[in-house]
Amino acid sequence: MSDAIVVGAGPAGSAAAIGLARAGAKTLLLERARETGDALCGGFLSWQTLQRLDALGIERAALGGQAVRRVRLFAGERRSETVLPGEAMGVSRRRLDSALQAAVVAAGAGLERGVHATALDGGAVQTRDGATLAAPSLFLAAGKHGFRGFPREPAAWQRADPAIGLRLRLPAHAALDRLVGDSVELHLFDRGYAGLVRQEDGSGNLCLAVHKSRLDEAGSDPAALLRALGDRLPHLGERLAHADWSRAVDAIGHVPYGWRAADTVTGLFRLGDQAGVIPSLAGEGMGLALASAEAAVAAWRHAGSGAAPGFQKRLATKMTRPFALANLVWRMGENRHTAGTMTGMASLFPALVRMMSQATRIEPR
Repeated sequence: MSDAIVVGAGPAGSAAAIGLARAGAKTLLLERARETGDALCGGFLSWQTLQRLDALGIERAALGGQAVRRVRLFAGERRSETVLPGEAMGVSRRRLDSALQAAVVAAGAGLERGVHATALDGGAVQTRDGATLAAPSLFLAAGKHGFRGFPREPAAWQRADPAIGLRLRLPAHAALDRLVGDSVELHLFDRGYAGLVRQEDGSGNLCLAVHKSRLDEAGSDPAALLRALGDRLPHLGERLAHADWSRAVDAIGHVPYGWRAADTVTGLFRLGDQAGVIPSLAGEGMGLALASAEAAVAAWRHAGSGAAPGFQKRLATKMTRPFALANLVWRMGENRHTAGTMTGMASLFPALVRMMSQATRIEPR
């Protein structure tokens, strides 16, 4: 019998499995996908997230990602550029997850692929093929997708017009190198925004958070929405000029940005997006994944399965300020009346951007 079972081999689950195995726990990590894919969410690693990866033994040089040193904001014709508080990195989820999963195996944890967990019940994991896997401690790290029995409700202001996540990979091109370079970009528009960062192969990871009403106006066609935005927003249009429109636009619906879990039961630790979903504009999704895993392992080492409720409350409290600030910036950025003002202030007061970049990080335990 395992001491701990971790559901989901993304950054949160893999980091937890590494920490548990190094602490001497007999650990089993379950992953529904048979091969490591390039997940829609993630791709930006902040300076603080890179430090956490260092502690896990994931070398930055081995990741080989794109160095990111500045952030650019665009709102219509307005733009600002600010140096980040520390050097960040753009890297594909396939590269990151592969490195973490290799470290899981090296740490001595078991990794089983193609196992689709469908429910957690009475200290056990139920799988689609009818198996029941039990352990005193369970760690739920199933990502942004909902997990049966664990509802995640968005804030009231989002329910009438929920947020949709979209992603298009832009092929490597000299124009992308010139336009984006070592920056992470945020393109603000009515009821949404697009984030763009280059990755290890020179390609661009273009992710959007848009409200359903904006997608509906484009006939519920993500590619049509992107083309319309490119026509309307000149800076974004330049970046989309060399897009490969034969590639599908990935999508995930009803993302509950701003939601946090404050409660759990003994023996169940909720990690990453199953603990809270920070607005992606903050670029702290990967940071939250690793920070929650680090804190959960520390709590488990101190008091075992009984540490779960206290851990969850402490993590929710720690997320309060970063989430509140990220929500504020997101709402200002997607409002056509305030996006330009926000970009203008960023241009005039770069120290404010650096302060917000720091304040939306999830601090160590």
